[in-house]
Amino acid sequence: MTEDDRKLVDAVLGNVPGAFERLVREYQGLCWHIIQRMVRQPEDTRELCQEAFLRVHQCLHQYRGESALKSWIGQVAYSVAKRHLEKRRIAIAEPVGDEDDGLSLLDQISDGFDLETACADAEIAAGLHEEIEALPPLQRTLLTLYHLDEVPIVEIARITGLAEGTIKSHLFRTRARLRERLQARMGVTA
Repeated sequence: MTEDDRKLVDAVLGNVPGAFERLVREYQGLCWHIIQRMVRQPEDTRELCQEAFLRVHQCLHQYRGESALKSWIGQVAYSVAKRHLEKRRIAIAEPVGDEDDGLSLLDQISDGFDLETACADAEIAAGLHEEIEALPPLQRTLLTLYHLDEVPIVEIARITGLAEGTIKSHLFRTRARLRERLQARMGVTA
């Protein structure tokens, strides 16, 4: 935990006026992004963000500083969104077949799909955006956290509670799915 994280946590726990509001301002974007990517409903996202920060406030005394405060708050937001989807019986991920947390040799080899290059052309970018929106919540969240927000896999693992190998496997399969769908849209045969 950074010194700034420690000071902020201590201030909130010490009921320093404005401290919790500062924590919310600092991390509301992260909370919103995680929950919105999972649930895709602005009204639900607003309510769930409030629920997440309520939970942060209630449980902050349990934060031990073993990871960054950002990761801990992200984990709270992720679990609130996941529980919301489970209550509504919305599948959060497509089955990935073998649930082995290790990657096969094929999965360890880069697929060569560059998300940024795919976005270079406006038509492809529009198609890519539509395909990302159509992904199941977990895959959409992992993909956007990693590729768009540039959150390292180790941090995504802390936020989601998933093993790093599982995250890599989801990312590999999701990129492959996007590549196939974009190629089909563009009439390209592989």
